[in-house]
Amino acid sequence: MITKESRKSLKWLSFYYLALIVWLGTTGLHIPDGYLSPIVSAIMFLLVLPFWVIGVRKIRETMNARSVPLIALLAAFSFVIMMFNIPLPGGTSGHATGAALAAIILGPAAATIAVSIALIIQAFFFGDGGILAIGANCFNMAVIIPYIVYAIYQAFSKNTAVTSPRRVIGAAAAGWVGMTLAAFFTGVEFGIQPLLFVAADGSPLYAPYPLSVALPAMLIPHMTVASVVEGLLTALVVAYLQRSNTAVLEGAEKPPQPEGDATGFRKLRWVWVGLAALVVVSPLGLLAPGTAWGEWGTEELSQMGLKSIPAGLEKLSDLWGAPLAGYDLPALGNANLGYLLSALMGIVITVTLVWLFTMLLMYRSDSQNPRSQTQNQGK
Repeated sequence: MITKESRKSLKWLSFYYLALIVWLGTTGLHIPDGYLSPIVSAIMFLLVLPFWVIGVRKIRETMNARSVPLIALLAAFSFVIMMFNIPLPGGTSGHATGAALAAIILGPAAATIAVSIALIIQAFFFGDGGILAIGANCFNMAVIIPYIVYAIYQAFSKNTAVTSPRRVIGAAAAGWVGMTLAAFFTGVEFGIQPLLFVAADGSPLYAPYPLSVALPAMLIPHMTVASVVEGLLTALVVAYLQRSNTAVLEGAEKPPQPEGDATGFRKLRWVWVGLAALVVVSPLGLLAPGTAWGEWGTEELSQMGLKSIPAGLEKLSDLWGAPLAGYDLPALGNANLGYLLSALMGIVITVTLVWLFTMLLMYRSDSQNPRSQTQNQGK
């Protein structure tokens, strides 16, 4: 049933995207930090912005202090699971995102915030994803995956018990579809660049590969490997929670009550232990050969036989110097140890920022809600 508030939000989104479409008609498309132009980057940022607003509003309205550890846990899980690179057909590598699991447990709106924070931290601190590309990366992985996954999972789980095997199957299918669609959108963003932005001599300014190359290069490896991993990983965790903590799986549909402890640290301690174990074995992510498709540096592109580096790509590729670029600490002289410590630092930063951000949202929500204050005083 569509509530009055939902109709209001849909109406607002319709006006927003109508205005954006009108504006797009007067501009060209590009790609950031080399592969996407600054204009495309700005457009992608505008596309993801309403979903951030919706996510913030959702956390303020439906989450409570006991929800914070769960949000932080899923953001940290998303961060560290993206460090596990897996070999893909064609000599490149890829990774799962954890966004599907976050969507099933938190709901798509809150999952968008959790995964976005992980992606932003990766970009600023570790150089994994461009600064200008934050909007595009968040749209592909923190919007497309959560919303698609949640819709498919809900279709499978409708009118079923929380322990139903259908939910595990739905989680697997949703994870696969969500990841594959994210790859599709990424391929489109890469592939339209040579169509829209070329130099005076006709050479590409940004991503050099057309749709005929970019789409199959992104879709085939993800459909056959990375999306399968995302689906299986999501299904395994859902199956585990069905046996150990069903209340967590119902959180997106029935937000946790203040007196509940299903999402507190004590109830989730073994999941936190699992996250710590992932950190310990994170150097396994270094074993996958090859760089992820579309993430090559200018030197790698030259080695791959590209005759000339696109001017825009070369200019923007060094836009930001991340302090721990490549999840490495060169001073240690040990790539494995540097990778492990980067995973540890990334999780600490992610958990801290998610904790502070969500607690701030909840504090502001309480301070702006006189009814809530009166109820608390009455207790």
